[in-house]
Amino acid sequence: MQLQRFQNYFFMLPLVAVVLSLAALFVWGLKPGIDLVGGSILEVAYPEGRPEVVAVQEKVDALGLGEVRIQPSGEHDLMFRQRSLTEAEKLTLDDTLATFGPITEVQYNSVGPSIGKELLSKAWWAISLVTLSIILFIAFAFRHVSEPVSSWKYGIIAIITLLHDILIPAGLFAYLGYAHGAEVGALFIVALLTILGISINDTIVVFDRIRENLGRNEKKGKSESFKDVVWHSIVQTMTRSVNTSLTVIIMLAALFVWGPESTKDFSLTLIVGMVAGTYSSVFLASPLLVLAEQYQKTTKKEGK
Repeated sequence: MQLQRFQNYFFMLPLVAVVLSLAALFVWGLKPGIDLVGGSILEVAYPEGRPEVVAVQEKVDALGLGEVRIQPSGEHDLMFRQRSLTEAEKLTLDDTLATFGPITEVQYNSVGPSIGKELLSKAWWAISLVTLSIILFIAFAFRHVSEPVSSWKYGIIAIITLLHDILIPAGLFAYLGYAHGAEVGALFIVALLTILGISINDTIVVFDRIRENLGRNEKKGKSESFKDVVWHSIVQTMTRSVNTSLTVIIMLAALFVWGPESTKDFSLTLIVGMVAGTYSSVFLASPLLVLAEQYQKTTKKEGK
């Protein structure tokens, strides 16, 4: 129970991380990929040796295709991101790239702007519906818990911590987009939704233990402060939450290091979100319940 002495300090790290993430999002914003705004992506391999990116960029720019972003991938590949190309423009680009040596086309995908907008709209709807569903579910699941904190406040606090969990990876990718040209696409949205699901599971585990301990104390007539109940519950569930998350993070780290280039951003998003989610489930969500209970007490006293 020594942990509860540091309760206020546990709020400092999330606060700093959220402020930095919001600043990054406000200043740089997220750089959407072609699957969200439309465009095309071409990946080619040079089996005999990849040419210098600068030299390729000069020749490609001379084609008049607009902005073309070139990024090395793996040992022999180059990835090209640009607007949607006509068949003639695609053939011209292929011929230009072939002047640097034999090439093999690894992938070519083209997405129209209307499809990208539709996907982005559906993504926001999905996140909004997930958030609303979480509030309603928690309010229903904890409907018999009215003292000392109302059930709907459990739902609101859960959403606050979930916002923390997705803001931090979003802020990271805002910085990576500015510093390294990292883009966010459909996989990024999938990763955020996955983070929401995993994180809320850990949060509910702790909340459920709080509910059980409150009910057990009531049956036994045991007098224990709400703060003590909360921190007892945190200690009882901490090992399970950390071990479960650590297992997933190790797997994601392996995917990030040894997995294909196309899944690196996806795995990095999940790793950062899992770390943030584990921290918030243990050291943010439940302590916020204590703050809510303390605020209620202060309000009642002032009302008297």
